[in-house]
Amino acid sequence: MQKVISTEKIPIKLWLDEPEEGAIKQALNLANLPFAFSHICLMPDTHQGYGMPIGGVMAANNVIVPNAVGVDIGCGMCAVKTNVLVDGLERSQLTQIMAGVREVIPLGFDHHKQRQDESLMPQGFNLDELLIVKRQYLAALKQLGTLGGGNHFIELQRCNDGFLWIMIHSGSRNFGLQVAEHYNKRAKKLNEMYFSLVNPKADLAFLPFETNEAHAYYQEMKYCTQFALANRKLMMERIQKVVTSVLDHVDYEPVINIAHNYAAWETHFDAKVIVHRKGATSAKEGEVGIIPGSQGTKSYIVEGLGNPDSFMSCSHGAGRLMSRSAAIRYLDLEEEKRKLDEMGIIHSIRHKNDLEEASSAYKDISQVMALQSDLVKIKVELSPLAVIKG
Repeated sequence: MQKVISTEKIPIKLWLDEPEEGAIKQALNLANLPFAFSHICLMPDTHQGYGMPIGGVMAANNVIVPNAVGVDIGCGMCAVKTNVLVDGLERSQLTQIMAGVREVIPLGFDHHKQRQDESLMPQGFNLDELLIVKRQYLAALKQLGTLGGGNHFIELQRCNDGFLWIMIHSGSRNFGLQVAEHYNKRAKKLNEMYFSLVNPKADLAFLPFETNEAHAYYQEMKYCTQFALANRKLMMERIQKVVTSVLDHVDYEPVINIAHNYAAWETHFDAKVIVHRKGATSAKEGEVGIIPGSQGTKSYIVEGLGNPDSFMSCSHGAGRLMSRSAAIRYLDLEEEKRKLDEMGIIHSIRHKNDLEEASSAYKDISQVMALQSDLVKIKVELSPLAVIKG
């Protein structure tokens, strides 16, 4: 832990250097919420978001805040190790794999033309009780197994022991956005109706668990989180088929999965609270997680240390250094392409808009990892070989 701000109702604990002014203002709002519990946490990848900073962790007493979860509910990572040694691969084989991946996984706003197997959707829910999920369900059957846009990616990587890994970053597609927007609007109306003392300009409207809306949002949020996992699992299965079609005798270890936009009931400091992780991942003692870098930088498989001060959490990535619009405005396209080309990474940076996710738009992942050495320990270091951006 690097710093504590103790001027507010509850402290703010920071694991980062030179915090962004906008993110600090949002953290100050969080620290003065009447239901916020114990302290607020800012992970080393923190930057400004909507209402709550991305990279923030907040525990709450019997209240859930849609904007403290975010719009891409259940967004997360999955990764798998293969038995393939990278030194035995030809560049043409990696290129062939990535071309095959593009054929089977729609990117950006693209969806499948046909509905996918319904049995792959989350089970154990009553759709009649899920207002937004039910409304979006048929459309989501075409979104299952698709990457999405923004900072979502598929990457082939070299492990520090020489083996090939596959990594995916993706979320709940339109499900999460629709659920987030609907319940944030409901929370605003309820807060206005009951004269909430929370400043509406902070954009932290909340749902007390005494209301039906809080329970409804919680169930729909859980569905979105499970859909995001189902989405990643289907993509991983299809990527593995592509890899197997190009390479001989490929074996795969079990998939590692972790989400970083969700809320969950947990016990901390002897109290049962609902922990909101927005761009942060769980890091309980012994828990295996994934912390990706940016395009062209290293990623890490980590093991949680269970630090109670962070509500047993860690960063979800490197964290943005500049906004997407600023990246397009200020970064040099040819320079970013040259960096990746010199590292031998197969990439698809072609146009100015591709600079939104350039590595120069992100913080230094090595510094981010150093700042959270009391939260996680590194198990595996992964270097990029080829990347597809959403």
